[in-house]
Amino acid sequence: MQHSRALTRKSASNLALAFVLLPREKRDAMSALYAFCRAVDDVADEDAVPVATRRTQLAAWRDDIRRACDGQKPELVLNQEFQPVIQKYRLPFALLDELIKGCEMDLDRTRYKNYETLELYCHRVASVVGLLSIEIFGYKNPACHDYAVALGQALQLTNILRDVKNDAARGRIYLPQEELWRFKVTEAEILESKYSDNYFDLARSVAGRAKHFYQLAQRTLPPADRRAMVAAELMGSVYWRLLQKLEREQFNVFGPQTVRLGKPRKLALIFRSWLRFAAGAKASDYGGS
Repeated sequence: MQHSRALTRKSASNLALAFVLLPREKRDAMSALYAFCRAVDDVADEDAVPVATRRTQLAAWRDDIRRACDGQKPELVLNQEFQPVIQKYRLPFALLDELIKGCEMDLDRTRYKNYETLELYCHRVASVVGLLSIEIFGYKNPACHDYAVALGQALQLTNILRDVKNDAARGRIYLPQEELWRFKVTEAEILESKYSDNYFDLARSVAGRAKHFYQLAQRTLPPADRRAMVAAELMGSVYWRLLQKLEREQFNVFGPQTVRLGKPRKLALIFRSWLRFAAGAKASDYGGS
């Protein structure tokens, strides 16, 4: 697992951070899953490489992960490390394929007309990761599938609000066009990093939608599986605080610094999540007022 662990450590992402609450075996399994997700996402995001080349590379990842799922020997090192995890936890190729389709959407489009098309993207790049993760975490109640889908939508919408400026610098606007029209925000304003009262109203509306999904995840998580979902619950807690920080800053993400939670805050949330886990907390640490 050395390549998967190295990539996970290097990323320093919130998802990788959540793994520390897992037992070693599941932590390694999640590192392998994360490494696969990170690798295909990096292929799609490498703007210096021609789109046709990236499309071919993603097709090669799809063929190779299919081999891993079919019990054949994959060619890529990360997939070789991932294969025992796929087999142990019976991770389906259909979900891994959906994830790659989500990456391919970034090759094909830079705008989303409405929430319906955006939610398909969020499902593929975030909810699908949740659906794969819960297979590794282990669960008893199938309602965990609905929980993973809702939490994935919430996390990705939070990401989108945080990354508006960085995405615009690459020519991408994930905020739905219909919402831009509704709040009288032009694409030019987004691309030129112009903050306004209208943008604040737009972002606040998107945040309200994200809150709906946080609350849906909170209600949907079966009590019997709450302990098993400790890493996912930490993710929910971290991103909920990030959304709250965005709110405090009135969603103005057009400054020189990306809005983030500091490392001390994240470490405090890990400790808090561990305490809640040990105490048998019966409610999620996000989705409140």
